[in-house]
Amino acid sequence: MDTLLNRTSIRKYKQESISEQTLDYILKAGVRASNCGNMQLYSVVVTRDEQRKKEYSPLHFNQPMITAADTVLTICADINRFHHWCEVNNADKSLDNFLFLNVATIDATILAQAITTAAESKGLGVCWLGTVNYMADEIAKFLELPKGVVPIACLTIGVPDEKPDLTERLPLNAIVHNEKYRDYTDNDIKQIYKEIEKNPQNIAFVKENNLDNLAQVFSQVRYPKQGNEQTSERLKKFVNDTFLSSDNQI
Repeated sequence: MDTLLNRTSIRKYKQESISEQTLDYILKAGVRASNCGNMQLYSVVVTRDEQRKKEYSPLHFNQPMITAADTVLTICADINRFHHWCEVNNADKSLDNFLFLNVATIDATILAQAITTAAESKGLGVCWLGTVNYMADEIAKFLELPKGVVPIACLTIGVPDEKPDLTERLPLNAIVHNEKYRDYTDNDIKQIYKEIEKNPQNIAFVKENNLDNLAQVFSQVRYPKQGNEQTSERLKKFVNDTFLSSDNQI
């Protein structure tokens, strides 16, 4: 429980290697996680070679964690392997649709979190990179992902060289609904976000951007509508071309 309740993203790493035995332990623990129908519709691409990490870095906006960490894991939704199994056994290939894009994405995300917990239980640090959402097509080319394989998450793993404070989280009463969903009043929202908005770093973000509040920083600076829509179209095209059949385009 301490591992879960005290987890932070680690962005600075010592130049120490993770043993093959430890990495195998982490990956084996990951694949013990729950998945739909025991089909395990995911794959993991391991990147440890220093030159490969340097080449991979620009696809993650040159965030230093890629080259600093010992190991980079790209977690993918994968129907390619399952469909190949069906072909070998003269069975129908039936997973190239939106339902199984969703299923495989969930499976891959559960796997990624299980790997994270296993790594942290070994004293290692992990950082999740969301850049796969913006660069899925380029990442797929770099990793030579075949049709039916979509990158979902990227994890950097290594020996921590920092001990950051815990990042604030919303209180449980903001997240948990008993028996049925209870929508929020304006006052509920103000109370729920009050502590986050009082965080000195967040106050600084608002001031730096000459805005009125933190919500505006998120919606107008960090994730503006026009950028979101452009990225959505790019990701949708990649998924349509790569994962979904012509009858199941989104």
